[in-house]
Amino acid sequence: MATDTTDTTDTAGTADWRECRVELPAPHNWLVLDLATEDPESWARSLAAEHLAEDSRPELYDAFATDVLWYWGAARRQRALCASLLAPPDSAVVASYTVREVRIPPEVSTPAALRAEVARAEGPFFGTQLLEEVELPLGPALRVQRMEPTAPASGSGEIVEGVAHYVLPGRFPGTALECRLLWSSLGLGEALAKMADELAESLRLT
Repeated sequence: MATDTTDTTDTAGTADWRECRVELPAPHNWLVLDLATEDPESWARSLAAEHLAEDSRPELYDAFATDVLWYWGAARRQRALCASLLAPPDSAVVASYTVREVRIPPEVSTPAALRAEVARAEGPFFGTQLLEEVELPLGPALRVQRMEPTAPASGSGEIVEGVAHYVLPGRFPGTALECRLLWSSLGLGEALAKMADELAESLRLT
């Protein structure tokens, strides 16, 4: 299980995003989180039963449902607009993807300004973070790729890698969309980073 490394203090509810849609590559390998359910425990158990093989041991069902419920809770705390888990059939979670709204100060409302702000920030990440200004169908964006600890305060935990796109749709000044793919299997970094780019490209608001 990963740890939620995202700061949620800048989440907002000001823009009318209505509904976000993402085209998931190989949809059978993804589990879409039902962020509207009022009974997440039952939903997670049902999802585990559908996802795992019928002859799986009961403890595997319980462990998978617990993992799914953790990701669901993290997405709800972030006020995610949508969230999915990359988990091929009868396998564990490989990566998580969330889209959420974040506030940005007026002075960093362009990709160049946001890039400078992120470059200056001191964060618990390893090595060099890769920053790139990109154009997406929804608008200009800053792409951030880096590795970071899951529990920086305690000095323990695992290292996760992620790619986040901070999209700046012109019709909603003062806010951005954070589209973030996180994974802990560092050997899959190249393939998953490419997938993160494809997911960001496919994002639409309806």
